[in-house]
This record gives sequence, structure tokens and C-alpha cells, in this order.
Amino acid sequence: MAENGLLELTGTVEHVVYHNDKNQYTVLELAAGDETVTVVGGFPFVSEGEELTVFGTWTSHPSFGDQFKAEAFERARPATTSAMLKYLSSGAVKGIGPAMARRIIEAFGAHALTVIEEDPDRLAQIKGISLEKARQLSEELKRVYGIRELMAFLGAYGVRPEETVLVWKAFGPDSIAQIQRDPYILCGEGLDVSFQIADAIAESMETPADDLNRVRAGILYVLRHNLNNGHTCLPADKLLPAAARMLGVAPEVTADGLYGLLESLQVVSEEFTGRQFLFLREQHAGETYIAARMQALLHNAPKPVAGAAQALEALEAQWGIRYADKQKEAILAALEQGVLILTGGPGTGKTTTLNAIIRLLKRAGEQVLLAAPTGRAAKRMSEVTGEEAKTLHRLLQVDWDELDQPVFTRNERNPLDCDCLVVDEVSMVDAYVFESLLRALPLSCRLILVGDSDQLPSVGAGNVLGDLIGAGLFPTVQLKEIFRQAMESLIVLSAHRVVEGQMPDLRRRDSDFFFLPCGDPRQAQDLVVDLASRRLPKSYGFSPVADIQVLCPGRKGEMGTVELNKRLREAINPPVQGKPEVKLGGEIFRVGDKVMQVRNDYDLAWSREDGTGGEGIFNGDMGVVTHIDRPGAVLHVRIDDKLVLYDFERAQNELEPAYAVTVHKSQGNEFPAVILPVLRTPAQLCYRNLLYTGITRARQLLILVGERDTLAAMIENDRKTRRYTGLGKLLLRAEKDGLV
Repeated sequence: MAENGLLELTGTVEHVVYHNDKNQYTVLELAAGDETVTVVGGFPFVSEGEELTVFGTWTSHPSFGDQFKAEAFERARPATTSAMLKYLSSGAVKGIGPAMARRIIEAFGAHALTVIEEDPDRLAQIKGISLEKARQLSEELKRVYGIRELMAFLGAYGVRPEETVLVWKAFGPDSIAQIQRDPYILCGEGLDVSFQIADAIAESMETPADDLNRVRAGILYVLRHNLNNGHTCLPADKLLPAAARMLGVAPEVTADGLYGLLESLQVVSEEFTGRQFLFLREQHAGETYIAARMQALLHNAPKPVAGAAQALEALEAQWGIRYADKQKEAILAALEQGVLILTGGPGTGKTTTLNAIIRLLKRAGEQVLLAAPTGRAAKRMSEVTGEEAKTLHRLLQVDWDELDQPVFTRNERNPLDCDCLVVDEVSMVDAYVFESLLRALPLSCRLILVGDSDQLPSVGAGNVLGDLIGAGLFPTVQLKEIFRQAMESLIVLSAHRVVEGQMPDLRRRDSDFFFLPCGDPRQAQDLVVDLASRRLPKSYGFSPVADIQVLCPGRKGEMGTVELNKRLREAINPPVQGKPEVKLGGEIFRVGDKVMQVRNDYDLAWSREDGTGGEGIFNGDMGVVTHIDRPGAVLHVRIDDKLVLYDFERAQNELEPAYAVTVHKSQGNEFPAVILPVLRTPAQLCYRNLLYTGITRARQLLILVGERDTLAAMIENDRKTRRYTGLGKLLLRAEKDGLV
């Protein structure tokens, strides 16, 4: 028994049953004494013939019997000639196959690995191995063991195997020495190991708290951390005190650290309205590019469509439509300008207007592409326009750089083939994706941005739509008039009343919007579960999984997604004998469960029934678990028309139950029926545009459950989600300075 209470097994790897190169999850057979044991866990670069000592616990699998779940392991080089033969024959050292492995073992026996690594010239004595080949094999063995040594070193501090591979690619065989000189290089661009881990390594080396490498890394960490809160920059008067508190140093120490970062151009300083703002270099470059490129689109517009007004009149006659004045203004601006921002709430005719724009541009001979941030938004765009719409990631075509970071292959050197690009749900588009989109636009291409400026901003950093509108430089048409057919929907009317700061009509029981008062959190929880699992399916025929969505302001508390998901799963998809399920990291996944992808995974493969396929599943994509393959340790999930296979480790890290999701995560989606709890909402989530965004996710039915006072407080609080960004100011500066 190991000291930490884990059991210990030592043996030789007989067979690697399954190995995931991305997260290193492995199923292997270990010859331990007189028996062969199935071991599961994270084993980077494991090969047959290796000697392992594993630390873990026994588990009993209902189908596969006893398994040893490894929490940690130590490895030694193969010690016997038979183990060395198995190891070299397995392909662990690139360039050595079974035949060559046997010749090497026959020549050098138990000294084979030492010869390869330390005296490779002797390998050239073997037939079929040149001196150059021998030296290549030596370097490859050093590389393999170098990565493993680095894995062991960093793994002790909690660095994941996939992160370690990136560190090795950045620093090579000298990785450990460089980390020991400055642990904070691990927090650098493209590596992004957490500051806490680098700090732990530094602390073990007795690095002082005011070490300038530590201070600079701490400032960068605060800036990067706040990207996750949506900020592309921070005021210096907020950043430096926050960094000082986190680091436990005096404010003047962080000022010294900032000076070094500014000198090395890792941080960029800008002064806006007399206040200093600090950017990470890449964020400053991105927003600066957006400002310049948008100015170029505005001032180098394509030629206006000839006879636009007459073409619009002809379309009205053909379709039997009479467009409102604001709709006409938007349509003509799209045909005559290089940029148009079209915004408006539900029921104001955005779709009708957009259809006219697309039709008239295509009649004028222009190539028009349509895109949206999410798969569901793109699908809905296709349905309402009758034209193909792609996700932005699919449109821009994701590839990988030398550090395995996602990059878009559509760019200045490989632009999109179009005369006009229409992007829907622009409020969801963050600064990085928008910059990438602009880089892929051909010169003199029209850009039409469609969105609802009253919705929540993007999950990623930036406030692109808000900043573009706020700059006041681009043709912008806001549709406000609610059309007669839309006025029949209390959902639409309620959404507009909320935007205007007014309480919706909570008394009506004859429309598509209902308020069910309930002041007790436990009773409200019971009511939400009953509505989703029984009442709405019975009364309206809605599917609890496909049609009904519970949206919560936040994750925590009795009315948060965590607690509601537990109860909703047991009511909607309870355990049944014979129905497969698996527990991963404390979370149960059961066949039939509704799940959501919670981070962008650009290299996650998917396939369709027609044989087509691709890569990339993104934050907010929702699907259903269709199969659990325990032998292969794989979860099958259907996301729209895509089948996606998640190994268990990936599922644990990237999937969450989705019977209830936050309003933020629901952006870009619409659902036939929405249940929205408004009860004891945390103060930081009690504001108007969060409520508005939740309401506008409902297509056919919306039910609010909770307190009138909470609803009133949300409507009263008109603070927008505050984001520090530079785009608006950079746009105005570019215009003033005449940079284009």
C-alpha cells in the first residue's frame, strides 16, 4: 500500500488496448507477477514492453470485471532483453520496426537502449543502418525520453499531458532547464499553463514574491484571466492594484513589472479620455486591425447596385409586400453601401428585410455568403432565407499551427469567394473571430451585420456589435416597429416591454407567455421540473428533450443549472435497468441525456449519415447521448445531424448536462418552449438584457416561474454587461486621423 492510501502495482506493459493521443487516456494490459491486469488512466506515450509502477484503486466494471484505475504512475526503462524487444518492436522509437528491433537486440542485448542513446555510431555496424540513420534513431530516443522526463517533472505540479507536449514543442530538450531558470515561461503565449502552477514550481525553488519575472507573469495572468470575463483591456488603475493583491506585493512593485512588459511590447498602453488602458499585445493588434479594416470597408465600398430603388419596387410587386420605411432604408443601404448594421428585436421584420437584401443582391449578379456563430443559428438562418448558411468556423476553415493552436485558413492570402457576406447573430461574435472574419474578406466586399443590440454580448472577449454601433460611423438601421402578425405573440410584446423598462402583462392566460408566481425555492424547483417533464409534454405535445429548455440566470443555488439538471434528468431520463450509463468525474452520463459542449474543440471529429464529415464542435452546441461504448471508453453524441464520438476523458472535460443551461450559454439558439426561473436571482445576474435574452430564446411558449419583485428588479436594472474594450475608441481615432 502506498503512503497516500493508494494501492501499488508493478509490471510490464503487455498490450495497449486503447490510447487517445489528445488527452492520453489509455486502457492497457499490465503483466504484474503471475497475472495480467487491465489498467485504465492517463498514460502519455506508453508503449508495450515498458516497466510501470501504477498507483490507484480497484474498480469493478459490470461488463468487464475488475480493473485497476491508475491515479499516478512511475516508469522505468525496459530492463530485460525481452521487454526491450517488445518496446522497440512496438514503434515507440520512430524508425525502428520489429525486424530492426530484433537485429539491435541480437547485437547488443541488455545494453541496446544505452547504445542507441549514448553511442549511436555502433548501431551502424548493423546491416541496414547507416551512420546518419543511427544518429537519427539516437535523437528520436532522446526525444521520447525527454518528453517523458518533462511529463514526470510537470505532472507532479498538475500540468496535463497535452500541455506538456506544447511546452516540449516550444523549448525542446532544454525544457526543464529553462523552466527551472524561469517557471513563468509556462504562462506564455500559446502555452497558457496556469499561473498557479508556475507559481508552485517557483515556490518550490524559493523564488521571492517580488521577483520581477513573477510580477510580470502575474500582470499578464490578470489580463488573460479577464479575457474570460469579456474584457480586451483593463484600466491601469484597476489592473495594477488587482495584480498587487494577487501577488502579495506593494503596488509600486507591479508598476516596475509593467514597465518591463511595456518595454518588451508584451503589453500595449493606450490613453482614452485621459485614462490609461492596458492590452495584451495580441488583443491590441486585433482591435486595431478591426478598426482599420472596418474603415477601409466604409471608404472603399463596392459600386452601388444600379437601379436599386426600382429593383425594390419590382420585388414588392412580385412578392405582394409593402415594406415599412425603415425596412426600405435598410434594403437600399445594403445595396448602396459597403457596410450595413441591421438591428432590431423580435417581430420587427429583420428576416423579411434580410431576404429582400439577399434576393436583390443575387439578382444583381453578386455572390452572397451567409454565416452565423453557432450551428443552430446557421441552421435557422438557412431555414428562414432558403439559402445555405455556414457557421463562421466552417466558413473560415480551421487548421492548426506548429503549436497545435487553431488558425483559420481563410485569410488575406486565401480570401473568401464572395461579393457580399451576411453575418447573423453578431452580438455573439467576439473580437478574435470578427478579426479573423475581416481578414478573410475580399477587397471591396459588402458586409452586412445582423443582430440584436439589446441581447447579451459574446461569450468570448470583446463587444463587437455594441462598439460598432456606438462609434456612430457605419450605416445602421434599427427596426423598432412590431408588425401586426408578431403583435399576436405575447412573447414578442413582453420582450419589447422589457427593453423599454416596462413590466410585461403577467395576468394573461390565453397566449404564449405565462407567469407562474412562486416564492419558495423548493416549490419553484418542483414546479419547473413538473412543467418540463409532465405538464408541457401532456398539454402541448412538446418533447422534454428536443423542444423544452430550462434557462437559468446562473449555475448556483436551488434555481441554478447544477441543481436543476440533477432533478430534471431523474424526471425526464430516469435510470432504467438495461439503459447504459457511466459516471465520469462525478457526473453521470446516461443514454438519452441532453448534453452541451462547454468549450471550443476545433479537432473533435464528426460524421453524418451521408458519409460526409469534418472537425470542430463548439461552445454551446447541444445534443443527445445515443450510445455508450464501455470497451472503447467512448460516448456517442448526436448534435443536430452530426454524430460525435467522445472518449470518456474528453466527455468529462467538455460535456455538461443541458436540461437546464444558463441564459449566456443559450445565445444563438431558439427553442419551441422555454421555462425561465426568476427567483432570488443573484445581484450580479439581476439585469435587464439578461432577462431579455432569455425571453427572446422562446419561439412558441415562454413560462416565467418565480417572484414579481425579482422580475421587476431585473427590468429596473438597465446596466449593460460592462466590458472594457478599445474598439470603439480605436474606430473614432482611425476616422479622426484619416488612417484610410
